Parts: sequence; structure tokens; C-alpha cells
Amino acid sequence: MTHAAPVSPVDRAGLRQRIDKALTEFLAGQRIWMTGVDDALAPVAEAIEAFVLGGGKRLRPAFAYWGYRGAGGVDSDQVVTTLAALEFVQASALIHDDLMDRSDTRRGEPAVHRRFAARHRSAGWGGDPDGFGDAAAILLGDLCLVWSDELLHSAGLDPRTVARARPVFDEMRTEVTVGQYLDVLTQATGDTSLERAGKVARYKSAKYTVERPLLLGAALADASAEARAAYSAYGLPLGEAFQLRDDVLGVFGDPAQTGKPAGDDLREGKRTYLVAASLEALDDTGRELLLGGLGDPGLDGAGVARLRKLITDSGALARTEQRIGALTESALAALSTVDLDTEARQALVDLAIAATRRTD
Repeated sequence: MTHAAPVSPVDRAGLRQRIDKALTEFLAGQRIWMTGVDDALAPVAEAIEAFVLGGGKRLRPAFAYWGYRGAGGVDSDQVVTTLAALEFVQASALIHDDLMDRSDTRRGEPAVHRRFAARHRSAGWGGDPDGFGDAAAILLGDLCLVWSDELLHSAGLDPRTVARARPVFDEMRTEVTVGQYLDVLTQATGDTSLERAGKVARYKSAKYTVERPLLLGAALADASAEARAAYSAYGLPLGEAFQLRDDVLGVFGDPAQTGKPAGDDLREGKRTYLVAASLEALDDTGRELLLGGLGDPGLDGAGVARLRKLITDSGALARTEQRIGALTESALAALSTVDLDTEARQALVDLAIAATRRTD
């Protein structure tokens, strides 16, 4: 006897399909507008369509949707479309992040700055192809951020409802931007403290992945103070656990699953919790070896393997996995403190598991 696979929390209520439909329709309209300005903008439309529609786990709109439903919000396509705006915030952050990290790939495809540099080269245009690609990535990332605003306000919800959620949306975008700066600063200064690694993770990724989307959905539903407090108590530790899983995958992930080269975070010199915990535990020789390879863009497979062994032998990988588990348990415990819609509560439990046990 066979059993059907459990429905993903992102797929409950047909959510992924509805999010993708909203994004597809919005992008089709933007393509028409842009090509009406100039046919030369068609590659811009194609690149953003490929980036936004070609992958992504849709976790942020899923957290927002189930936060909305959990607080008593009534399902509608307008709500789903409004929350799909989070995918443009994510796209903006990733396009800019890949540029700052000089990443070659994203989701197994060329990063946006590489895509446009290649276009420049193949066309034989004048000037520096890489400079052109960098400029294009900055502008496409900015365009995605602009479109996040546009979709938020054009989805059809009552303007008073949107206005209630607007402060959460604004704070979230500010947090992820300053978090990105702190990440760049930390790599420049070489700060290896756990405190700094935790703060970067919290603002660059954790808050805007879970807590802020939940609070955005709560605001749309006009949730109680009790529900909002429970969402923060669930979202903050879970967001941190999500980022710690990302840190582990950035060093130990399978490129076939992650879509990025093995050990990319090591080549980029990321000062993550995993790295900070390793440096704290290693002796002087081990620290020197780890710091010697960290941030080396020419680090080969053998070099990645050596640094992985240092991290594993230091106990930092096990320590990070234990922290992911403890943070996830703390998040799930917070859900028991508030009365939520039954389906939404289960979806949030399943989302917590999906976010922290993923392989990509």
C-alpha cells in the first residue's frame, strides 16, 4: 500500500501556484510597458522573469500568508498577490548580493551581472563587459525593489488595509539593506566574533525571511497584540535557524542541490556563525590555516576540503547543527502560546521544518 507524499506548506491551498500566477501576470504587464518604451528593454524583462519565475522556494510569501490566515484573515487572491511582492524584495537582495560577492551562479544559472556581461561580450559592444554587467545588476536589483512597492499597492486590497501593513514592509526592507552593509563591513574588517556573525545573520536574512513576513500578514489581518508577539517569538529564532542552515549549505552543500559551487561561502570570505564558532574553537595553527584560505577566490576543491575538515574537527559544524535544533524547538514552542487557526498552525509547523532541514 502506497501513501501520498505530504503536501508542502508552500503548496497548501494551492499557494505556490497562486503566487506564481500573480508574479507571471504582473511581469507580463511590466514587459509590455518596458518594450513600449524601447525594444532594448526586452532582455531586462527576460532576465527578471527568468530570475523570479525560474526558481525560489516562495517561503517568504508562505510565512506571510499563513501568518495572515492564522490571525483570522480571510483567503483571497488579492491577499496572495499582495504578499507575492515579497518575492521582488528577495530578488532584489539576491541580485545585489551576487554582485557584491562576485558570485558566478545562482540556482544553477549565471548570476545577473554575469548574464549581462556575457551579453555585452557576445554583442561586441564597446567598453568593459564586466562593468556593464555590474551596472545592469545594480539597476535590475533596484527595479525589483521598485516593483515590490508597485505590486504591494496594486493587488486590489483596500488601501486602508495596505496602509496598516506598510510600516512592517518598510522596516523589513530597511533591515535587509543595513544587514547587507554589515555583512560587507564584517568581511572588510575581518571581525570573527560570534556576536557580529549573529547580528549580520539576524538583519541580513533572519528577520526578513520569517518574522517580518509573518508580521506583514498579521498586519493585513489586523491581528491582536498577542498574535503579533507570538509571531515574533516564533519568527526570530526560526529565522536565525534558517540562516544557520544557509551557512552550513554555503560550506557543505551539494552544488547539484544548491545551484552554487561547492564551498562558495569560503571563497567569498563569509564571516558566518559556522566560521566564527570554528575560529573560537581552533588552536592558533588551525585558526591560521582557516583564515589563510577564507576569502581566497582561487580556493580549489582540495582547499575547500581542507577548510571543511578544519571546521568539522573543531566541533563547529556539530555546534551549529545543535543550535539550529534548539532554535527550531524554541520557535515551535512559541506557537503553543497563542490561539491560531488549526490549518495555519500546522502550516507554520511544517514551514519551520522545511526551512531548517532543506538541502538547497
